[in-house]
Amino acid sequence: MSHSGNETFDVVVVGAGNAALTAALAASAGGARVAVLEKAPLKLRGGNTRFSGGVFRCTYSNLADLVPIVRQHDSPETVVADPYLPATYQKDIARVTGGRADPELTSVLIDRSYDTVRWMADLGVPWEFNRAVGAVTIPGASQVKLPLGGALRVKGEGVILSTTLFRLVEEADIPMLYETQAQRIVMAADGRVTGVEVRGPNGLQVLNCRALILGSGGFQANPEMRTAYLGPAWSLVKVRGTRFDTGDMLRAAFDSGAQSYGEWAGCHATPIDADAPTYGELRLTDKTNRLSYPFSVMVNLDGERFVDEGEDFNLYTYAKMGRQILQERGAVIFQIFDRKTTPLLETRYNTGTPVTADTLSELVARIEERYRALGIRNAVMLKTLEDYNAAVQDGAFNPDILDGKRTSGLRPEKTNWATRLDEPPFLAYPVSLGITFTFGGLRINTNAEVVDYLERPKP
Repeated sequence: MSHSGNETFDVVVVGAGNAALTAALAASAGGARVAVLEKAPLKLRGGNTRFSGGVFRCTYSNLADLVPIVRQHDSPETVVADPYLPATYQKDIARVTGGRADPELTSVLIDRSYDTVRWMADLGVPWEFNRAVGAVTIPGASQVKLPLGGALRVKGEGVILSTTLFRLVEEADIPMLYETQAQRIVMAADGRVTGVEVRGPNGLQVLNCRALILGSGGFQANPEMRTAYLGPAWSLVKVRGTRFDTGDMLRAAFDSGAQSYGEWAGCHATPIDADAPTYGELRLTDKTNRLSYPFSVMVNLDGERFVDEGEDFNLYTYAKMGRQILQERGAVIFQIFDRKTTPLLETRYNTGTPVTADTLSELVARIEERYRALGIRNAVMLKTLEDYNAAVQDGAFNPDILDGKRTSGLRPEKTNWATRLDEPPFLAYPVSLGITFTFGGLRINTNAEVVDYLERPKP
């Protein structure tokens, strides 16, 4: 769709993921004339949303609170859920951020989480109970206990969320400008934002607007910015999602006087299949994740354990695990399981091809044979696995709680879910890391207005 440079919109939204499209729909419902800019071509549209698992975290007092959200798409008869109250949500955020989250923005996130998810259901987004990521089956029952806080996910995951939102945008007659990259924020002499300069199929032009909403993500797909802010080790990491989040509008916003905020040296990075593509592919979406590591033994190319695999549930540790893998030689490690723990693997492991064997010595030899170019110290690896088996303490194994079943005498110890590797077949999955998004961004107030370094909202 072509637009002349003198055309004026009430609102221009940059980006086409979940945050951007829901903002566009809200503005349009309020009577604004809206346009959406998507840097990607039509077939690759949707940002990271299309690659996501569709799990949303929100507060609720009981299972009955969630029924009006899932509606006809699911039934509560086969699930149970403990309350997830605002205080618990607050503690979880403090737990994973080390207490560094902005308290005012955290309060807005928590207080509006339930209403936001229910509003999305009212729009037409289909929800279901999250029986997959983090859920556990109750022994002796036909019910599934939903993960605390993560009880809901979009039915059909990120692909259906994205498809639904694009359909709603089209039904609202909101123009979508594909292959159109926002480059510069246009301001009047008094500092007011009056438009955005874009490069699209018709070349350079300016779209005038009264408000500009930035939903264009971080800089995780920009090797230059990753190297500058995260460090040289991040220059070649794989990107789990879209290749179009390159930080363009972060730079443009700084040029307009916006205040930077957040952890610019930090990011969300998770364990993924070492054989995953360089950028996310829609045929795989998030299925390259390798998050069953709490039940594994993880060893690096030098054959050594390097982390407490059982520190906590994976929902609380997976976002930092990628950084720990990056610190290992070659940024490749192996997650090793036996017959006892294989049934606990997420179904996403089915997208990979593990090394298998009937003895640990044979397993190590096959790992070395398949990945010979990586320089694996197989003798050290075998001794590490034997030492681990000898250090496992007796006790009851329970994957649904922090069971305290641990090792003794190792460095590092495994503090939960430590079971011996003693029942063949043994499986080893090659794992690297993939970056999801970056933590550095723009400072906003509780009205989601970008502010300058004097804390003044940008007009």
